[in-house]
Amino acid sequence: MSQPAQAQDTSAETPWPLSTYSSKLKAHIEMAPPTWVEGQLVEFNLRNGNAWMTLRDLEQEVSFSTVAWRTVAGGLNGTVSPGSRVVALVKPNLYEKSGRLSLVAQQMKPVGLGDLLARIEQLKQRLADEGLFRIDLKKPLPVLPARIGLITGRNSDAKKDILRNTHARWAAAQFEIREVATQGPTAPSEVAAALAELDEDPSVEVIVIARGGGALEEVVLPFSDERLIRAVAAARTPVVSAIGHEADRPLLDEVADMRASTPTGAAKLLVVDEAQERESLSHARERMSGGVERLIRRESDWLQAIRTRPVLAQPQDMITGRAQELIALRRRSLFGMETAVRRGMDWVAQTRARVRSLSPQSTLDRGYAVVQAERGAGWEVLREAGTVSGGDRLSIMVASGELTARAEEIYPKDRRAAQAENRKAAL
Repeated sequence: MSQPAQAQDTSAETPWPLSTYSSKLKAHIEMAPPTWVEGQLVEFNLRNGNAWMTLRDLEQEVSFSTVAWRTVAGGLNGTVSPGSRVVALVKPNLYEKSGRLSLVAQQMKPVGLGDLLARIEQLKQRLADEGLFRIDLKKPLPVLPARIGLITGRNSDAKKDILRNTHARWAAAQFEIREVATQGPTAPSEVAAALAELDEDPSVEVIVIARGGGALEEVVLPFSDERLIRAVAAARTPVVSAIGHEADRPLLDEVADMRASTPTGAAKLLVVDEAQERESLSHARERMSGGVERLIRRESDWLQAIRTRPVLAQPQDMITGRAQELIALRRRSLFGMETAVRRGMDWVAQTRARVRSLSPQSTLDRGYAVVQAERGAGWEVLREAGTVSGGDRLSIMVASGELTARAEEIYPKDRRAAQAENRKAAL
């Protein structure tokens, strides 16, 4: 009976032999293209010109058996050794008899410190372009944090230095400590996990990531890991970097809210110096007390000077003087008012006399009369004798009373002038 050609055609009645499955699996795996990978050599043995190695991931518990055949292994002797960090061009290989999967190294070279620093510089430029290192994102540190989060190595000198120097400056300082690996492949992930845990604690007001000095690859590389840098940038709590390496700064220094050159220097950033603050308070009290005393003396002298002035020494003089001024003002006011009243009375009398002299009644009193002629239903003042006719009814107003009359003789002109003309005519 023929075997199924493809895996999906197999069944319980028509299975593949294990050798067939192994050969097909080998063919499938060998179709994978060569791939550059990075890891750490934990084993390196040369036997019969071939190099037998174990390549482990830099952070995770993942490893592969790796072999470099004679043509490649010859160039590796003396360049790599157990513990080396390497990059290799590998291709997967399945040994059919045992089903063991391994990697065949076609090329391999150690990762030098210069290569790692170049990678860090590229990462630094990329993160800076994203804005993770901007100054305006830096959070201020609390003056006296209620609790300080400390991430440091297990029983490390950095931990002891920070605790000792911080308590020397401020005895009441409290810490929440997380001891993790601060070097090696697991350091970035452990530090990031401890950072996330402390960032969630509301009582922790500032977090310090501390490590003492050491080799460049032990100090700079773990604290320049991209995942750790992004975790620090995302933290809500202010972070202080206290990595004791002056020559080359890890990227943690760039993203942290504050940088301390050493763990000892971190204590100066975390809390104020209690003795110095007490001394400053004492000086402030002395300055305040001296200022208050000077103010009191100055005001006392001013009050004493005020009390010696005449206005306060004999205040009744001011009242007496004002009283005399009031009496004089009252006299002047009364005199002026009386003068004004007399002048007003004289003016009224004079005006009354002028009005009386010009009134029609005065004219009537001197013997004159007002004659009115009847005109229809009313009366009209008579100004010309020629405007009336004989027998017209007249009303005559004299100084006292009125009388009526009728016109008999009418002289349009002056009577004396008319009589004179008549006499001339008679002569």
